Amino acid sequence: MTQFEGHKLISDQIDSIELTVIVRELRRVLEALVEGDAVEFGCFVGTTSLFLQRSLETFPRTILGKPNEEIASPKPFQGLSLENLEKPEEQTKLLWLYDSFEGLPEKSKQDSSPAGLQFKTGELSASKKQLILNFKKAGLRLPKIKKAWFSELSPDDLPDKICFAFLDGDYYESIKDSLKLIWPKLSKGSVVIVDDYTNEALPGAATAVSEWLVAHKASLKVESSLAILSKE
Repeated sequence: MTQFEGHKLISDQIDSIELTVIVRELRRVLEALVEGDAVEFGCFVGTTSLFLQRSLETFPRTILGKPNEEIASPKPFQGLSLENLEKPEEQTKLLWLYDSFEGLPEKSKQDSSPAGLQFKTGELSASKKQLILNFKKAGLRLPKIKKAWFSELSPDDLPDKICFAFLDGDYYESIKDSLKLIWPKLSKGSVVIVDDYTNEALPGAATAVSEWLVAHKASLKVESSLAILSKE
């Protein structure tokens, strides 16, 4: 198992090169003081989620909206109870996670690829319980977690404003549903990263992004397997 910034990656669904880009972009919007919370669609066991949460907890921040220059990093986390893992007052930017916890849905025609025959309905399933356990083991506060297919979510399930989004839905419909949900809530200067954009085994991700950009103004940058979108 590889490591990133001294921490082990708990699955092979993301690598250290991709994580470097994802964490860099999150920290960039934090430094720019972009309004809103961070969201991840498709979290699996939390491989990426753990690093997103670490960035949110360790970045200089304000408490209850008031600047506090003395807080350059949080104190070492004490205890692993659900009560003190869920104290939103200690972290003004929250992480919101969304997953069906039932594995991959059915493919659409846009997802068909000879290179992706290993991706089948129900693959890559993980339980919400396992995700929570991984956060406890890492000594991190629990994010807000919603169990649902992306098509079942409504705007009320999302934060009012979003500064950063990581979309890892693999398939065409999942990426399209995610983009539709987050777009009206993205703050000026926000960043959206879509995984598997250059992955020939999962062509639906790139198709969904390409179609979205035809009707929505955003800049696109590609790095590693990732599409990085900035809303205009």
